[in-house]
Amino acid sequence: MTNLTALTIAAARDGLRSKKFSALELTDAYLAAMEKARVLNAYIVETPEKARDMAKTSDARLAAGQGGALEGIPLGIKDLFATEGVHTQACSHVLDGFKPRYESTVTSNLWRDGAVMLGKLNMDEFAMGSSNETSYYGNVINPWKRTNSNAALVPGGSSGGSAAAVAAHICAAATATDTGGSIRQPAAFTGTVGIKPTYGRCSRWGIVAFASSLDQAGPIARDVRDAAIMLKSMASVDQRDTTSVDLPVPNYEAAIGRPIKGLRVGIPKEYRVDGMPTEIDALWSKGAEWLKAQGAEIVEISLPHTKYALPAYYIVAPAEASSNLARYDGVRYGLRVPGDDIVDMYENSRAAGFGREVQRRILIGTYVLSAGYYDAYYVRAQKVRTLIKNDFDKAWEKVDVVLTPATPSPAFAPGEITDPVQMYLNDIFTVTVNMAGLPGISVPAGLSADGLPLGLQLIGKPFGEETLFQAAAAIETAAGGYTAPQWW
Repeated sequence: MTNLTALTIAAARDGLRSKKFSALELTDAYLAAMEKARVLNAYIVETPEKARDMAKTSDARLAAGQGGALEGIPLGIKDLFATEGVHTQACSHVLDGFKPRYESTVTSNLWRDGAVMLGKLNMDEFAMGSSNETSYYGNVINPWKRTNSNAALVPGGSSGGSAAAVAAHICAAATATDTGGSIRQPAAFTGTVGIKPTYGRCSRWGIVAFASSLDQAGPIARDVRDAAIMLKSMASVDQRDTTSVDLPVPNYEAAIGRPIKGLRVGIPKEYRVDGMPTEIDALWSKGAEWLKAQGAEIVEISLPHTKYALPAYYIVAPAEASSNLARYDGVRYGLRVPGDDIVDMYENSRAAGFGREVQRRILIGTYVLSAGYYDAYYVRAQKVRTLIKNDFDKAWEKVDVVLTPATPSPAFAPGEITDPVQMYLNDIFTVTVNMAGLPGISVPAGLSADGLPLGLQLIGKPFGEETLFQAAAAIETAAGGYTAPQWW
């Protein structure tokens, strides 16, 4: 029998339907693989009993010919998604012991379609980070290593556990979230595919909030087809989330393999930033050549306000975070550290419960929202955000998608970047997509000189995910696949 954990979702789906193996056998194979891969620290909670129960239910449905779109497929769930009765703490000490009595809309959709939950995945605390080093549960290890080196590397963040688990074949795919690049950057660092859909495509209900006007759920998967299958199940309108959009969810998988002849691909000149590594620039050019060879038209475009995107993002996101995280005060749930009075208890609980990066962003956010600075910082950043969106609106008159690098470098070592501003620069190619509410996908496109994965990013029109999958599949076909070596 084929190694079951090596199968893509599409292949596993076919195997389950043709009864080559059972959902329980598939789930047990993943549970065994998870046990061997604990050195990666990708999972913070494993749910083997729940997984086996769900798999048995899937086998019964498959036997009755009633299997859903993801029937029997074992998934990992980022710790930001509420899972009823199961640890949901956003990898923060402040939510110590919290187990919600409700299920997020996205995970409800996945269980409706027959998916199996393997456990909760590690992440940067409250999704604030680009390396998965801010988690209360310790950093995740990237399955990839540099050629001729045993040094550990980060998997990117904040969805580092999701990306590492998918790359290591310890889940078939994973849920993730993206506020400024937290799906696409770790996907690029681990040789996986990650898509941040259009803002409003997936419900945010039941997902722990970081920055509500920027957060969006999406999948990390092994290839473009699997990402399309996942997004079809995850996406929906939801009356409990007024920002979710009531539009039909297309069959994204049908877009895979469509010819891209005549597709207009924009190359923004502003993304050629100072100090860009030669191998990143070369990969970008190669990606354009691949698309051109398949019939696409390459068009140079200008997105003039790109240079303001990162500073504007790091005003808007911390401002919204400081507001959202005000609710964690030690009163109703989570960590409580006693004090002399209620104010003292608030201060003690928040000081002990939040990590340094979360504290930093709360302080930045509180500052930019304070009297005397609100207009100078927050209001101005929102105006810049409008200008960034307007840049893309003009670009869509000329092009169908935009091609850029996904990250400014391959994966780095834990502790290698200690300056917060340098860490924030990891998001330089991704934050514009969130600021404009657009869809973006990272697809593996090559290996660095050190043998590490590098990704290319495609940005699409609002609700233009089908075109992104179509173009991403074309890059994937040209680049070939990349599988992390199993050293554990």
